[in-house]
Amino acid sequence: MAAYSGDMQHLAWLMLVILWMVQAVEGCPDVCRCSRKAGPEKSEVNCHKMGLRAFPSKLPPDAWILKLGENGITDLKANALKSIPKIESINLEQNAITSIHPQALSGAKQLMLLNLYGNHITTLPPRGFQDLLNLRFLMLGQNQIGILKPEMFAGMRNLSDLDLPLNALTMLPSNAFKPLIALKVLDLSQNRIQKISPKAFTGLRQLMFLNLDNNSLKKIPAGAFRPLRSLEMLVLDNNLLSTLSLSTLDGLGNLQELYLRNNDLDHLPPDVFRNMANLSQLALSGNRLKTVDGNMFAHMPDLKKLYLHDNTWHCDCNIISLVEWMRQTKATLSPRDALKCGSPPDLRNKSLSSLQAAMPCLTP
Repeated sequence: MAAYSGDMQHLAWLMLVILWMVQAVEGCPDVCRCSRKAGPEKSEVNCHKMGLRAFPSKLPPDAWILKLGENGITDLKANALKSIPKIESINLEQNAITSIHPQALSGAKQLMLLNLYGNHITTLPPRGFQDLLNLRFLMLGQNQIGILKPEMFAGMRNLSDLDLPLNALTMLPSNAFKPLIALKVLDLSQNRIQKISPKAFTGLRQLMFLNLDNNSLKKIPAGAFRPLRSLEMLVLDNNLLSTLSLSTLDGLGNLQELYLRNNDLDHLPPDVFRNMANLSQLALSGNRLKTVDGNMFAHMPDLKKLYLHDNTWHCDCNIISLVEWMRQTKATLSPRDALKCGSPPDLRNKSLSSLQAAMPCLTP
């Protein structure tokens, strides 16, 4: 009798396991793998690299993670997510998506991450993301997006990270990101941006990181960065900037890191960094600077690292303030032996730090 009771318990346990397994795959597309997380019940749907040509129409109603990367999906049709209202994360990277219906994402009010990296999207539907009230991360890199309009980002008041590198942007219009009041990270690198509207960054009061690396910027309008009162890191490497002014950097009083490597800067006004007392890292290497006033760095008490190499320093008496500041500072300089004179000919390739003995005006 005891053995019979034990067998019944074992059978009941097996039935429960089988029932759980049936529940775990209920509504799962045939080519996908689905698993369920208990308490509260949530299904993860893994269709990564399964040869799909369309967004699955049949999905577990409790799906919360959807992995659809590296397939051949070409578009997102209206109400694509209607059957999965609990969805929190969707990965659609490296598909062939060219269009997104304005109602494709309707109802996905719990969605927190949407990855559309590496598709063929040329434009974003107006108000297409307006239901995504809880979206935190939106990845749109390596597409062909050429135009940004504020209505494209309507409703996303909780978005914290917007990635738009490797697209076809040539300009940033006024109020482009205005609805994104909680945005903290904005990556616009490796586009073809030539022009920034003075009001392009309106509304981004919480932004902490802005990446404009590898664009075609020749100038930045006065006050363009003024709304960015929380910005801590600004990357402007690999552009075509020839000059900066105090008004160019106006509003960046909280900035801690500024990267201006590999531009065409040949002159910096003495007061250009006057209102940036919190700056700890400044990169000016790879420009065409001939001289700078060393006193401009003396007003940065928190400066820890300064990169000045690969410039064409002209070593005459105008460079004395920089050499003196270098001698006194505790900041780490880009390898001191890499800071060399470009002219005049008799001082070419001479280290800046060794100039005191070579030039009468630098000798005490």
